[in-house]
Amino acid sequence: PAKSKKRAADDEEPKKDKKAKKEKKPQEPKAEFKIVPSMIDLRVGLITEAKKHPDADALYVEQIELGEDEPRTVVSGLVRFIPIEQMQNRMVVLVCNLKPAAMRGIKSFAMVLCGTSPDGNTVEFVEPPAGSKPGDRVYFEGFEGQEPEPVLKPKQKIFETIQPGLFTNDDCEAGWYNEDKKFHKLLVNGQVCKTATVAKATLK
Repeated sequence: PAKSKKRAADDEEPKKDKKAKKEKKPQEPKAEFKIVPSMIDLRVGLITEAKKHPDADALYVEQIELGEDEPRTVVSGLVRFIPIEQMQNRMVVLVCNLKPAAMRGIKSFAMVLCGTSPDGNTVEFVEPPAGSKPGDRVYFEGFEGQEPEPVLKPKQKIFETIQPGLFTNDDCEAGWYNEDKKFHKLLVNGQVCKTATVAKATLK
């Protein structure tokens, strides 16, 4: 019996070690990785062309100038809300580091940031302030000068974590509410981005 007890004790020891090793590994990245809104690459873009998607009635396909070598192709579900005439030569705010995604056969390389009214019936562009240029950095107040992630990895759910706090306030100013309900305005060169008429809009 003494031998069998010793054998059981020996068997238990390596199991404890394995458990300890398993517990340590996930803790390390968690300590380093804190999701903040500056991880999202937001830039001013100019829609130079917009047309209906050939295979989807609700989608536009836009060419958007960002100050890069080539304009980006962007697909947006805005047909129900914004007439095609109002899609031309518009300055907009773009989320530039989402993973490119095909939408009904056409790959989209960014997302136009829009505000949706509380009742869901009105959608408007988040508009950069006057004097903004394609490629200008768009940032949240208090997070100036921080570099965004090169690409938002879907598994990390960075945009999905920040997005529920993105709103316009009573003055139609765009921004992000943190956990303490402090409003960080969305800025370009120190000036705030706004929607035309929609207050308390959700931004996405």
